[in-house]
Amino acid sequence: MTPPGAGERPLGFGLGLRAPHLDHVRRHRPDVGFFEVISENFMDCAGGRRRALDAIADRYPIVLHGVSLSIGSTDPLDFAYLSRLRDLADAVKARLVSDHVCWTGVMGRNTHDLLPLPFTEAALAHVTGRVRIVQEYLGRRLVLENPSTYVGFTASTMSEQEFMTRLAEDADCGLLLDVNNVYVSAANHDFDPVDYLDAIPLDRVEQIHLAGHTDYGTHIIDTHDGPVTDEVWDLYRRVTERDAGIPTLLEWDDRLPGFPVLEAELDKARRLAAKARRQPIPAGSSQVAANRWRAGGGHDG
Repeated sequence: MTPPGAGERPLGFGLGLRAPHLDHVRRHRPDVGFFEVISENFMDCAGGRRRALDAIADRYPIVLHGVSLSIGSTDPLDFAYLSRLRDLADAVKARLVSDHVCWTGVMGRNTHDLLPLPFTEAALAHVTGRVRIVQEYLGRRLVLENPSTYVGFTASTMSEQEFMTRLAEDADCGLLLDVNNVYVSAANHDFDPVDYLDAIPLDRVEQIHLAGHTDYGTHIIDTHDGPVTDEVWDLYRRVTERDAGIPTLLEWDDRLPGFPVLEAELDKARRLAAKARRQPIPAGSSQVAANRWRAGGGHDG
């Protein structure tokens, strides 16, 4: 299947587009490579908010990011949902359509949460089959993100990174590498985030997410309510040293700051990628994140 955006200009560095900033973006046309919107927020949206999105889509590339595909559920695929998703993607000429490797509902009920899967051969086969159906229906490659997780399954027979890699290969789908989620899950499950990142095939990664989190001492939650932490920047730097050209997006969803704060945070990603292009470093080299993690046993607290 043709990769999303093939033959078009690179997306570069983007921001999650949230309702409080719609008017600012329309009036000021900030120097942002692309915007990402939550698919479900605009599927059935009409009126001023939808007109604002359409106007922005005329000027910027748009990517769609969903939270309700429930690709891992045992419920049948929701083709009414997929039809609305396809219509929205076509209307805004979406460069990417993404969601999460998770399940969000069962027996027709939506939990409104991104719940983890067991990493087993059976789960891999189940998700692979559903991804193929969704891609055929949408007429485009689906891009799937590693979610942050807080519980795991004793039945798992492989790591998450192996599951994601094999899913991308078996279903011929893309990956959305959320670096913050890798850090959060690594802290919660006591694995090495550097090993995780080094195992991911970056030729399958269509987009990177960066975001803030909250450290509660006993656990970390992916809250998207603050700046990217130094530890996550260190991990992102490691990724850029392998490939500095992957489209990168900053997510900030709660306690939303003014738009200039978002632009300044995005500039950090630009600078790291630019530095990596000028000074390539072998993927296996020791980095700050690896040293900090291995020496300190994970996050502080």
